[in-house]
Amino acid sequence: MQLLLKEQTAPIALALLRISTALIFLQHGLQKLAGYPIAPVPGYQHVSLAGLAGLLEVVATPFLLLGFAVRPWSFLLSGLMAFAYFMGHAGKGFYPIANGGDVAVLCCFVFLYMAAAGGGAWSLDNRRVPKPGGDAGLAQSAPLPTQSAPVPTP
Repeated sequence: MQLLLKEQTAPIALALLRISTALIFLQHGLQKLAGYPIAPVPGYQHVSLAGLAGLLEVVATPFLLLGFAVRPWSFLLSGLMAFAYFMGHAGKGFYPIANGGDVAVLCCFVFLYMAAAGGGAWSLDNRRVPKPGGDAGLAQSAPLPTQSAPVPTP
């Protein structure tokens, strides 16, 4: 049986990564903005860099859940997580596990991967139809060639 072919399962795995990451990320944003599902850390203020991060997290996650504009939102969130790591964690020690920045580093690279790979299966980006004689809108993910074309020799 050829059920576990990479070409068939990779887009589904990418979609599951996109959806699960967005759901977990939404919790972080809701914690900052609404105190749900748990209260924010003591001393948290809405008008701060953390408040801006919470706003971006809550605004971006519905787009990621639906798979709409995954690449630009993921790129923005990857930068947000890199910024969060260096501003809030790196000064507390070298190792991310010791300075509490392991989740920020992991999210940074997951979002960077999604910015490069797109939304995967079940993504609205994949459902967009190009306009006749016009621009297709967002860039579609195209399969990479497995071999490069031979270079003619003079």
